[in-house]
Amino acid sequence: MQVTHTTIPGIGVVHHFRTRGGQRFGTLVDNLDQRVLLIYGPDDPDVPVERIVMEHDEADQLAEILHSRPVADRLATLERRFSELVGDAT
Repeated sequence: MQVTHTTIPGIGVVHHFRTRGGQRFGTLVDNLDQRVLLIYGPDDPDVPVERIVMEHDEADQLAEILHSRPVADRLATLERRFSELVGDAT
């Protein structure tokens, strides 16, 4: 996936994504720390056809679903690796 970032002065940062299949979407993180999911259509690559405003907890839930493994599983793996490194492997 291609990822680019654009800073929009006075507004925030837009992260643009293009999948291998050519679909485009983005996320806007504005100066108030609000998240907006931007869906682009085939007609105009610069103007979103849909804007989905998300509260912080909604953005967190979406991020959790999109992860290939749940946060709890990743944390358990990190804890296990840390224990191995410091010699406390169980």
